[in-house]
Amino acid sequence: MSIERLVNGQNRDGGWPYARGLSWTEPTVYAILALLTAGESEASRRGLRWLSVTQRPDGGWPPQASIDESAWVTAVAACIPPNLLGEESHRRAIHWLAGTTGEESSLTYRAREWLLGNPRQAEEEFPGWPWIPGTAAWVSPTALAMLALQKECSRRPDSRLQQRIDEGRKYLLVRMCREGGWNHGSVRALGYESNAYPETTGMALLALRGVRSPKVDTSLVLARRFLGECRSVDACNWLRFGLLAHGQLPEGYCPPEGLKPRTLLETSLDLLATAAVNKRAALFG
Repeated sequence: MSIERLVNGQNRDGGWPYARGLSWTEPTVYAILALLTAGESEASRRGLRWLSVTQRPDGGWPPQASIDESAWVTAVAACIPPNLLGEESHRRAIHWLAGTTGEESSLTYRAREWLLGNPRQAEEEFPGWPWIPGTAAWVSPTALAMLALQKECSRRPDSRLQQRIDEGRKYLLVRMCREGGWNHGSVRALGYESNAYPETTGMALLALRGVRSPKVDTSLVLARRFLGECRSVDACNWLRFGLLAHGQLPEGYCPPEGLKPRTLLETSLDLLATAAVNKRAALFG
């Protein structure tokens, strides 16, 4: 039924909307990954054609075809296997990701802060990835960029990319909330300790797979608590990914009966998470 929903929800141009209307890059990529995992080929081929048309000259993808700027969705697209996305398209996407950092990591920003006499914050020590170039780095785009670069390095080791992955790990660890887990970005954005969010905690844990540290252990405990209290499909999907990456997903876990995907994006992520749990596919294919 979920596969049928994705196939029927595809737009005529080959892309997918979040719910209905224009095609967007994020739901299109997740739909392609979910359909590929399920062995559906025709709809995924049409989606891949849409991606090939919407990739920008700089190698990135915009959130939507009418937007004239590459953004964080490039990381999601780069998770598609190169033999399907296209070797050249994939290479250009990885190049774009490797060269993108948050504004606080730029020489201009650091020089301005030094001239103003502002002390450098510990959170700004390691570069992450922004939603849009020229803005600050955040947890979610950093986690997704790390996933894409990890997949690339497992396919073709590259010391420069590995360095960016290591920097991303340090970025995430220094921005962990005091109780464990992660919010959208800063630990003290408003001058006080902020709480973690379930979905960003799941994303960060997925990006930190293979990393062993007390901070990760604390976050895994919190993630399991979040999962037991979960009332959001998006949070449930990402928590399953994050816990599974560390072998900490409770045995036999199933989402609550009343927790059903409402959007095409949630449907795609639910299919991917279920396939990963059932070992029918690796994380993100």
